[in-house]
Amino acid sequence: MQEKYGTWSLLCFLPTSRIASEVFLLFYIYLRLIVLTAGTLLSFFWIVVILGHRRQRHFERIFFFLCLALVFLFGGSLLALNAELYYAAIPPPLAIFAWTVVYLGVWMLPSLVLHQHVEYAQVRELLDSAAIKRVWLLVAYLPAVLLVPRLYTALRVSQPYDFVFPGNALGKIFEAWLVLSLLISCYWQTKFARTSPDDEQRTFHRSLQRYFVLLALLIFGVHAYIAHVGKLPRPDGWTAVYETLLLLVVIEPLIGLIRNVQKFNFLQIGRQRNLMYAVFAAFLALLYLSLIRRASLWLAPYLPPEASAALLLFLPVAFFEPLQRFVGRLLRRTAQTEMDRAQRMMGPIHEMARLGNVSQLSAFVEKWIGEKLQLAEVKLLLDAELADAELAVVAPRKASTELFPIRKGGQIVGVLRVQPYGAMLSGETEVALEFLCEQLPGPLDLCQLIEEKLQLERQLAERERLAVLGQMAASISHNLKNPLGSIKTILQVQLERPELPEAIRGETKMVLEEIARLSGKLQQLLQFSRPVVRAAGNAASCEPDAVAEQVAALLRHEAERRQVQLQTEFASAGRRVGVSAESVGDILTNLLVNALEATHRGGVVRLRSHGDGSAVRMMVEDNGSGIPEGAREKIWQPFFTTKSQGTGLGLAIVARRVAECGGEVNWESPVNDGRGTRFCVTLPADETKIDEARN
Repeated sequence: MQEKYGTWSLLCFLPTSRIASEVFLLFYIYLRLIVLTAGTLLSFFWIVVILGHRRQRHFERIFFFLCLALVFLFGGSLLALNAELYYAAIPPPLAIFAWTVVYLGVWMLPSLVLHQHVEYAQVRELLDSAAIKRVWLLVAYLPAVLLVPRLYTALRVSQPYDFVFPGNALGKIFEAWLVLSLLISCYWQTKFARTSPDDEQRTFHRSLQRYFVLLALLIFGVHAYIAHVGKLPRPDGWTAVYETLLLLVVIEPLIGLIRNVQKFNFLQIGRQRNLMYAVFAAFLALLYLSLIRRASLWLAPYLPPEASAALLLFLPVAFFEPLQRFVGRLLRRTAQTEMDRAQRMMGPIHEMARLGNVSQLSAFVEKWIGEKLQLAEVKLLLDAELADAELAVVAPRKASTELFPIRKGGQIVGVLRVQPYGAMLSGETEVALEFLCEQLPGPLDLCQLIEEKLQLERQLAERERLAVLGQMAASISHNLKNPLGSIKTILQVQLERPELPEAIRGETKMVLEEIARLSGKLQQLLQFSRPVVRAAGNAASCEPDAVAEQVAALLRHEAERRQVQLQTEFASAGRRVGVSAESVGDILTNLLVNALEATHRGGVVRLRSHGDGSAVRMMVEDNGSGIPEGAREKIWQPFFTTKSQGTGLGLAIVARRVAECGGEVNWESPVNDGRGTRFCVTLPADETKIDEARN
């Protein structure tokens, strides 16, 4: 036994006989192997989970490096222990490698532990500013930087290496910094516990607080013992228990974190349960394979290693049925939990649907599902054509993006595009999303119906208001036109008298001009109050280019008077639209008059037309100052104007005539170099002429 384990057989202090010493030594060695293996696997487990989770937060990144430092510490110590068991004398290169790995992990642990708490404090919004965070990070990493010379010296030491308490090689400064970092972490855990949102997290932080205090006391105690005695003896009974307790205290928070993530979704990793199950199963398989190897060596005096390995490999088959029942119950419970969660999520969605705003409902669904299912991105696409296009994409924008169709009666009415934080969606999250997509058509239909109802009510109210306004305008125009006509006739007769003084003649002409202007405004009122209705079976139609030429000819004199160039370009010759010539004339006249009035001297106003098989587009563009920012939402409102002498009915008449013929009007301002306005009116083609041409 002494020859096999080298110096380990000389390290026993408690045994009263050689047999007891051998038994205790074997127990200690295997206990240390188990603890170091567990620490390595647990740390590596969290590394794999963080890599699979891939949440873009500094907290996860620092947690990754903290676990990597623990892997260095536990893995390097495990490598050294196995090498000492296997070799009578550890090869120097292997010993140097193991010592370097262990030492790097020990050197970075205090800084990473403190940095981890700072990042979590920022996640919990306990840090007031970025400047305070930078101060904390300086406190965390400055001691590590100052210990670099000591690190370099320790890495160059020759054997024997202290793999049991490697921090001794860094000196008293590191020992003090390690204890201080644990006490500072205890302070942060106290703050986390006081501000925890629920009892589960509060309990977890209080347990971490106790573990940090215990770990600080254990480390302080061992180094105080070293300072008193001068040298720590090799593992005897009490030292073995002391070291094992120290390692277990380091491991326990990693185990507690698994429990809290799995049960209470701590750190928002719980949605990735399939990832945790897969990693845990893989690690169990690795442990079992390691057990098979060691058991084969133990049974080598009685069975060939291949035979014992084969027997142990087929041993889990006996547990297949109970394992299947356990996994089945677990999956059913998980699925039921997610179904209940998804059902509860539909309540607020139904409440939002009753507001009758589809765009607000879509935004709420995206935010609500993203928060509750902890997804990096959620996008709800309701347009049917866009939904089909999304489903037809073979390679989505991002590898982890997944699409969930929303079907109604076998037809796709939308798509829910989601992107998880990790590499893939967990199984329970997929079930919840599929259930939500099955339930979403209900609130979407309800929201659309309410929105259509509200829109119809608004349109009805607007039409009633406009009808009353039109009746009032018609009455005013009728009551004023006759007196104005009589006044105009009398004044014109007076102008024909040769004996009329020149002073009175000039004033009379001015009055006639004002009467003409007032008549024009009354004519606009009549245009606005008189809807154009096409009789059934006798639908109106015209050639828009011919009407546009007439309107341009009438307004060319006004353009010349204002010294504005009026350009025309017609490219829809021979095409007819299902709109009366009167309506087209009203539309173009009001748009051109507005354009001429908005354009300064030397400017240009363009009137263009373009036609295709289903519509004709008339465009009026100017290079004036454009539409002011504050007036853009009101330009279609009747009687709204920015002109000192305008009626505010020009664009209202345009909007009304376009709506009556089933067309569409769009505008853009500014057009070029921050100036100009462009109106584009789309008029439907005359369907009777299209059918005749096809026949």
